[in-house]
This record gives sequence, structure tokens and C-alpha cells, in this order.
Amino acid sequence: METALALSGPAAVLLLIIVGSWELIRKKRDKQSGTPLAETYINEFTATFYGSKRMQLEHRDSVAIMREEDAQGAPPSRVDLVKGTVVLPVSPSERSGNPAGPGKSESS
Repeated sequence: METALALSGPAAVLLLIIVGSWELIRKKRDKQSGTPLAETYINEFTATFYGSKRMQLEHRDSVAIMREEDAQGAPPSRVDLVKGTVVLPVSPSERSGNPAGPGKSESS
């Protein structure tokens, strides 16, 4: 029993090296994307001993499922820092031909 327990650590390291090598070969051939199994194993093993790693993994999972949105309330713009210009899109209702702006009369 003691021998099996003593050899479980080195066996886990060897298994991790074999799985990591296999994933590298597979990734080069298939151009596979995603989180490798070896990385997941190391993260979970580290989270067993460090509580902060568990919080980091949970935060990463929650951020991954959140929807990314553009800045709320601000129109999309193109900023050119070299020229010092900003281009803002104009909505069709504001393109009515009134140079004074929407809601203002041309006579005032």
C-alpha cells in the first residue's frame, strides 16, 4: 500500500507529460483549438492546494460565458490619433438636409 501511494506522484507526472506531448502532436496536425487536457489537469491540481487558484478559475469561467457588448450609450466611432480626427456615424433621421441640426429651423 505504501509503495502504491509513493509511486502515485511520479506516475501522475509521467502521465501528464505523455498527455501533454500527445496534445502537442495532435494540435500541430489538426490545428485543434480549445483548452488542452494537460492544462486543465494542472489548473485543477493547483486549485486543490491554493484557494486563490480556484477563485481565478471560477472567475475565468464566468467571464467566458458573459456576452461582450459595445460601450453602452456611446456611438461607435473611429478615432485617428495621427490626424487628430474623429468620425462619428450620422443616423438617417439627422441627414434631413437641415444644416442647423435636428429640431431647429433654418430661419433662426
